[in-house]
Amino acid sequence: MHASNFDLPTYLQRIGHTGHSGPDTATLHALMRRQLFTVPFENLDVQEGKIVSLVPEDIAEKILRQGRGGYCYEVNGLFAMALQALGIAYRFVAARPMFYPARRPRTHMAVIAEVEGRRWLCDLGFGSYGIRAPMDLDAVGVEVAQDCDTFQLTLDERGEYVLKARVEGEWANQYAFDLSPQEWIDFVPANYLNSTHPEAIFVQKLLVVLHHSTGRAILLDDMLKTVTNGQVEKRQLAREEIGEVLANLFGLAPAVAQPGR
Repeated sequence: MHASNFDLPTYLQRIGHTGHSGPDTATLHALMRRQLFTVPFENLDVQEGKIVSLVPEDIAEKILRQGRGGYCYEVNGLFAMALQALGIAYRFVAARPMFYPARRPRTHMAVIAEVEGRRWLCDLGFGSYGIRAPMDLDAVGVEVAQDCDTFQLTLDERGEYVLKARVEGEWANQYAFDLSPQEWIDFVPANYLNSTHPEAIFVQKLLVVLHHSTGRAILLDDMLKTVTNGQVEKRQLAREEIGEVLANLFGLAPAVAQPGR
């Protein structure tokens, strides 16, 4: 994943990483955490009626220089640019979201990084119950605590990995994937669907998520949900409050922090 306008120092500054950076496991974990905590998952472009650009230079410009976030292809694409710059091997995989009542196509993108002899699931763009640190693909069936959340990778009857999250005391399937490597161009149809289809959640609703060390903040249309150390608070926002919350809580510039609906 290469963009002519991507450079590692600018990326590290954008996510606030000041420590060691190298082709190793410690850096992989540190960068995923820092990006999750500084680059919001957001669909403002879709809410403005735009088709999200998958041109790598557009993604780098949007997130690194305009102070924006993005949804899965954008934030995971940016992370892949950083991995490539560091010399960490990776592949894109296509994942099937599993929290819908009906079976869905593989519209989600995740990243498998390979470093120091291990393979890690990395995902910076799954919203509410996305993982908060890389997950070891060899740790199948192992409950993994990440801050106040708990996740698990299992294998289903097809031999696909299934990511589960513990939600209100029960295991809930999040998505399934196999290790077939996907090319960047393979995600263009799914991106178009997510940007335009009337049944796509990103078309229907404003969705912004930003993780922090003790939880996450989620804005779904006018409902603000904050999760801190497992405690949940909800507040319905007045229309005029939304832009202020996007700017002050999620770090999105006031000029763009205006939902289109």
